[in-house]
Amino acid sequence: MSARDSILGRLRATSIPEKPGLPDVAGWFAAHQRQEDLPQRIARLRSALEASHAEVHDTTATAWPALLVRLATEKGLRTVVIGTDTAHGAALEAQACGDLQWVRYEQPIDAWRDALFDDMDASFTTARSAVAETGSLVLWPDASEPRLMSLVPPVHFVLLDAAKVHADFYSATTAEGWAHGLPTNALLISGPSKTADIQQTLAYGAHGPRQLIVLLCHAQGEAA
Repeated sequence: MSARDSILGRLRATSIPEKPGLPDVAGWFAAHQRQEDLPQRIARLRSALEASHAEVHDTTATAWPALLVRLATEKGLRTVVIGTDTAHGAALEAQACGDLQWVRYEQPIDAWRDALFDDMDASFTTARSAVAETGSLVLWPDASEPRLMSLVPPVHFVLLDAAKVHADFYSATTAEGWAHGLPTNALLISGPSKTADIQQTLAYGAHGPRQLIVLLCHAQGEAA
């Protein structure tokens, strides 16, 4: 018998262990999740976002456009990028806003790259939901609100439905059926862009927005 045959013979004679079963992820989370109601999840989300230097403002479905205009005006912003053909973008365009200009993201990036990077002060997008455990907003970019809207302008306004705050990432993915389809980019944003150099000096806005401003939209008449 050759050495090759000997080696192959030993390999073939080796018993193959049974494939281990999949872990019980649902069971683990059921046993370890916090028992919190929605107001408690919202409070935990707010605390985590504010600890990461994000602003959180309570509002309602009818009041948020005026709130955004006021905040943008107070910050001295002039141009805000909004999505193309979105209901929330149309709500902003209907607002009297003085010198504030809404700019729709309706051109291919190659046609207005310089304007997007140099002339846009802020952007406004919606969040699909949020994760209280990590203080993260879930963004779901699409053709109407491309990824660059949350990446390039120095100020990022985000509209979040307070009813869509999940306890943890597992709850978000299961409740929203992520397994049935994902966008090219599913984003988790937990505060303004930040980085630290070799001396551990924290700096904001190094590779994204310097400011993250969350408009937390509660049901009409609900105590914030």
